[in-house]
Amino acid sequence: MKGTIKSRGLKALAVSMALGLGMTACSRDYTVGYLYATNAKTAAGLVTAYAIDYQSGTLTQLSDSPIPSGGSNPVTLVASPNNKYLYVLNNGLSTSNVVQFDIGTDGKLYATNTYDVVQGNGVTGTTPIAAAIDPAGKFLYITFLYQNGYTAVRPGPGGIATFPINADGSLGTALTNTTTGTTLPYIPVGFNPVGITIPATGGYVYVIDQDGPPGTLLSFAENTSTGALSSIGVAAGIPAVGAGGTPSAITEDPSGHFLYVTDSANNKLDEFTVTGGIPSLNSTIATGLTPMGVKIDPRGKFLYVANYLSNSVGTYTINTSSGVLTNSGGTTSVGTGPTCVAIDPALGIYLYTSNAIDNDVSGEQLNPQTGALEQIQGTPYASQVLPTCLVAVSNGAQASQIVQ
Repeated sequence: MKGTIKSRGLKALAVSMALGLGMTACSRDYTVGYLYATNAKTAAGLVTAYAIDYQSGTLTQLSDSPIPSGGSNPVTLVASPNNKYLYVLNNGLSTSNVVQFDIGTDGKLYATNTYDVVQGNGVTGTTPIAAAIDPAGKFLYITFLYQNGYTAVRPGPGGIATFPINADGSLGTALTNTTTGTTLPYIPVGFNPVGITIPATGGYVYVIDQDGPPGTLLSFAENTSTGALSSIGVAAGIPAVGAGGTPSAITEDPSGHFLYVTDSANNKLDEFTVTGGIPSLNSTIATGLTPMGVKIDPRGKFLYVANYLSNSVGTYTINTSSGVLTNSGGTTSVGTGPTCVAIDPALGIYLYTSNAIDNDVSGEQLNPQTGALEQIQGTPYASQVLPTCLVAVSNGAQASQIVQ
């Protein structure tokens, strides 16, 4: 009964806010945002697009959804801070590329540019796997699995490519790097750089690499004017920070003081305290089986982990002073094989997981006071085959300042 009362209270709050902002059911603004899911079909990848209902969080597929991803095996996607552009990473060996989409005012996607990560745009590498955009929206950072001359048959080290983002969302030529003594259009890293994140405060870039075991957490200082990265700690004789057996996902709190890395081999979540851009392990907490995705709510109060083999989402409360986590909300059952977590950035109360085995998306409503999750009406929502990751964007600038 208490859960019902809480749910009604949150929905009433959403309705009240909608009326206060002049939003009505007949207005397009009653859609609080849009959710996009990559679908890893090997022949021709897809992106499934949904509108997020303001009052309930329910998902409705857009009329032209799904649309081609522009390559094969799309594994992830990232949105620009201004909600105008979306970048999809296609991981297939035959079509290793990054596709730029413009986001229409109706949430529909329009493919505008394709960048060949194998040879085009100055990058000599293949198989992109993770991406992040700096808070100013000026640079796109992409990790890829194979440097030039290496393939899945002949594995080799990966790298980080840095692309300037132009005013129209198009990408400029990848920055060159000379730290190794050779001019390269990327920064060499280990064999499997599967995750990358940039704090909301900017200035630093963090990469998790499964090279090992154990995996590593690499730290870079970002020149916010040029986008250039310089390794922190390693050059000064401090080794890369260990990140557990198999780091699988990474995120940071809004203040930029704490980093969180999931370890899919040991079923745990590591919390790192960051000082001057250098992280140090502070605490560890257990997760469900095979944690694959991690996300912090926009207020920085709660952290959520998608547990792939437990078919669940774990809820943790963040101590905003120390960064230490408490398993306050237990676990919530979702679909089979959750891989990624997304939270709408406007209200900050609707959470979604991509369920790779069930081929659908689960929706939950989170309580902004307790972090507890409750199923959204109509969940799960149909997707295409093998949804791999999700990203949510606000419906225009009107929704971007609602979260408090």
